[in-house]
Amino acid sequence: MKHSNRLRSFTVSILLLAATVVAAPAAAQLQIWEDYEISDAAWNITTVKLQPGAQDIYLEGLKSTWVAANEVAKSLGHIEDYAIYANQAVARGAFDLMLVIKLPNTAAMGPSRERYNEFMEAWGNENMDASNEKVLELYNEIREIHGEYILREITMK
Repeated sequence: MKHSNRLRSFTVSILLLAATVVAAPAAAQLQIWEDYEISDAAWNITTVKLQPGAQDIYLEGLKSTWVAANEVAKSLGHIEDYAIYANQAVARGAFDLMLVIKLPNTAAMGPSRERYNEFMEAWGNENMDASNEKVLELYNEIREIHGEYILREITMK
C-alpha cells in the first residue's frame, strides 16, 4: 500500500509539474507593438553555393550585374541598401555567399510597372541583355541558388 501511495504521489507531482510547464509559456506571451515591433523594411536574402575556386569569378560578375543594378535601384529609391556576405563558417553543404537587399516595405516587393519602367530607363536594355547573358553563360555554370528568404527585423522594447 505504501508503494502505491508513493507512486500516486509521484504521478500527481509529475502531472502538476507538466501543467506548470505548459501553462508558463501562455502567461509569458509577448504582445506585438507592446513588447516588440516588426520592421516595415524587409530583407530579401539569397544564399548561393559556388563551385570550388569560383568565388572571385562570381564576385567579378556580380560587380557588373547585381551590384550595378542595385546601385541604380538604390539611387531611384526602390531599395534602401544591399550587401554581399561571405560565409566564414562553411560546413559541408552550406552556402558560400549571401546576397542581401533591404527593401523599404512590403509594397516594394510587389510588381510595379512604374518602378520597372523607371528602372529600365536608368539601367537600359543593353545592361539588361548583358546581365542576362552573364547569368546564362557564367553564373549557371559556377553557382547554385541555395535558398531565398524574406526577413523582417524584430525589435524588442
